[in-house]
Amino acid sequence: MEYHDRTLVCVECRQEFVFTAGEQLFYHDKNFKNEPKRCKACKAKRASVGGTTGARVETQTVCSQCGRQTTVPFKPTQGRPVYCRECFQQRRSSISPSPAIN
Repeated sequence: MEYHDRTLVCVECRQEFVFTAGEQLFYHDKNFKNEPKRCKACKAKRASVGGTTGARVETQTVCSQCGRQTTVPFKPTQGRPVYCRECFQQRRSSISPSPAIN
């Protein structure tokens, strides 16, 4: 397939930018389905302020194992256990690694 430079419009600043033939080939090789939506300047600005993830969530909750108050870096899902750091590490070390497949 032959690629040609294409002009796209940035969703942030509404300025035109060039989606080069080389970038299109890269997207094709990586099997990316969507074209870029932002120009390089807006993409860099967005990355410098934390990308699309925004602020980190910290939630106060109670450990499912020991009952102590703890803070976790995610919003717990209802019905799933949440552990404090100590209980999490203890559970992690007690789980034996799965055998290697040859």
